[in-house]
Amino acid sequence: HIRKDADSSERVLMDMRWGLVPSWFKKDDPSKMQFNTSNCRSDTMLKKSSYKGALLKGKRCVVLADGFYEWQQHSGGKQPYFIYFPQTKDTVAEGKEGDEEWRGWRLLTMAGIFDCWEPPAGGEMLYTYTIITVDASKDVSFIHHRQVRVGGMPAILDGDEAIRKWLDFAEVPTQEAVKLIQPTENVVFHPVSTFVNSVRNNAPECLAPIELGAKKEVKTTPSSKVMLGWLKNSQEGSPQKKENDLPRWTSQFIHSPSPKKTSADILQQWLGKEGEPAAKKRK
Repeated sequence: HIRKDADSSERVLMDMRWGLVPSWFKKDDPSKMQFNTSNCRSDTMLKKSSYKGALLKGKRCVVLADGFYEWQQHSGGKQPYFIYFPQTKDTVAEGKEGDEEWRGWRLLTMAGIFDCWEPPAGGEMLYTYTIITVDASKDVSFIHHRQVRVGGMPAILDGDEAIRKWLDFAEVPTQEAVKLIQPTENVVFHPVSTFVNSVRNNAPECLAPIELGAKKEVKTTPSSKVMLGWLKNSQEGSPQKKENDLPRWTSQFIHSPSPKKTSADILQQWLGKEGEPAAKKRK
């Protein structure tokens, strides 16, 4: 719940359900929707009734995730790849010379649209979102030869300024904001085990790099080295894999009402009561 005295420029992190349910949907159960709204193509988002209304009302959000998967089709089946931001260790200016500190996994920040749906018979408001997709960048498009035609990759907002503009619905109008939706080359990827192909599997093995053909873990790039260290650290201190320690897609979003719209009523209207999210793995 939002404090009544909350600053309207404050960003809010909350759970939402993946798969946008338009506010105008009239049936009593969102599962009765006959179309998939997990992803939204950038070239048609201002034409589709499912997204246009919410987008024009400034219901823009940022979806956070460790990364996403794409599958490369070949004669032996489908080979999964994990795609994510390059990971680095930042030198701490105040520390001793040579000291380094990893400040945490850099999550992908993907552009999304959200909407609020109220059951016709009354009840809790349901908050849902969709992830905007763009044509795949050159570095990633080789993974799936049809990727560009089937919707591409998530629209990634690279850096604080892009995120700020996307969220600032009052200062940055829709037509200006959509210019931020572009493919990015600033991603890295590596092949992972087909263990990830089963939706029942949600463990560090889903992300661990493998060597194609040998199926062995390798440490081939700086980002892969950081990932392996992160996977190891996430399990230290416990002989069992705890659910909260496992890397996963997060069904969460951030939005930032602009200082020009300062009333607590607007915050309450947008946020209301948090709906129960349904966590999903992107495929």
